[in-house]
Amino acid sequence: MIVFLDVDGTYAARGVVPAGHVAAVRAARARGHQVLLCTGRPVSMLPESIVGAGFDGLVASAGAYVEIDGRVVRDERFPADLAARTVQVLDEHGADYILESPTALLAAPGTRDRVLRAFGATGARDDGVRRAVPDFLVSLQTRPEGLPAPFSKVTVLGSRIETAELGAHIGPRVATIEASVPLLSASGGEIYLAHVHKAIGAQIAARELGVDRADAVAVGDGLNDLEVIAWAGTGVAIEGADPQVLAVADRVAPGPQREGLVTLFGELGLLRE
Repeated sequence: MIVFLDVDGTYAARGVVPAGHVAAVRAARARGHQVLLCTGRPVSMLPESIVGAGFDGLVASAGAYVEIDGRVVRDERFPADLAARTVQVLDEHGADYILESPTALLAAPGTRDRVLRAFGATGARDDGVRRAVPDFLVSLQTRPEGLPAPFSKVTVLGSRIETAELGAHIGPRVATIEASVPLLSASGGEIYLAHVHKAIGAQIAARELGVDRADAVAVGDGLNDLEVIAWAGTGVAIEGADPQVLAVADRVAPGPQREGLVTLFGELGLLRE
């Protein structure tokens, strides 16, 4: 069996992976099953604390990037003209954003400092508890002037207009989705290539590994998991997921706060000898 795991809200909670999830992934793989991360994050936003359990591959950047056993089999980026148009629209509307690629995270000027302040990284909150800096800030750089390096997806942290409006200004070659956890404002979201989604990457990964769709399990909680949950032979939504995600799922599993993958893997027989 092949299992595709969303990261945020599924495999990890606020970037922290429960010990039981690490053990479940390792146990399932030891019994001959293949387990891959299937995430909207780019590879550059996957620290060792996320990937350290060991996986058979990655579907990253919401399907634009696929890696199997360390071998890159898909890496699609915005064409140069579309990338230039995207950055132009973002800058015109005062957006805080991150241009994401497998090798780099490039922020709009000033964005890094604003995110640090938003997360209370420069001091304690009113309740005296210091919040952790998001793991992606470790490698976040400010975008240089001129044409940006090729990127596969954009995270909008905030803007004077909604992310969907930004997408409409850019044109029909992109699609947008609201952010599940806006970092700076309710206008946050993601901009990505209109023909790209997680199911595309999962299909490529399954084909490379010689596994049929009927033997695929996809687990997630966000709107960017819709296509892959609908595609998989067994689609699993996390409790409390968006109603649209719950509607296409075959079953529901507890979230990472309750080490839900341990329960799910046991019910699916992935942990049996």
